Amino acid sequence: MRTIFIGSDHVGFFIKNEVIELIKSVNINENWEIKDTGCYSVRSCDYPEFAFRVAKNVKNTPGSVGVLLCETGIGMSIAANKIKGIRCALCQNYSSVNMARQHNNANIIALAARGSSSKTMVPLIMAFCNTKFEGGRHKRRINLIDNMENS
Repeated sequence: MRTIFIGSDHVGFFIKNEVIELIKSVNINENWEIKDTGCYSVRSCDYPEFAFRVAKNVKNTPGSVGVLLCETGIGMSIAANKIKGIRCALCQNYSSVNMARQHNNANIIALAARGSSSKTMVPLIMAFCNTKFEGGRHKRRINLIDNMENS
């Protein structure tokens, strides 16, 4: 069993709940456990708090992935990438999902809640969850990123 940690801000609250229910319905083999890390209402909130929750859980749970939803996905991805060992990718389509996983070993996907539907998001999320890192020359590059010091 692998874990998907999912978080949103207030803009992504409703679509996050829809995404969770859709993943549960397509997760027939029950090989993914879903953990909702908030937010839990449409009341205005600070997205970095929820990006950090997902990122820290992914970092501390081997084999897990994260899903972040905010208005554009940009703020969440920036915040999540502040956590060492996290590689959060803002994705819009299958090509960006595949490259994020195959070449960048991304462990969190950020998606735009505004203008999207849960029915288009869930296939992207499941592709993200099930695409493997290719390693090889890409591993060297990931090591460079992961070992970069703050300047």
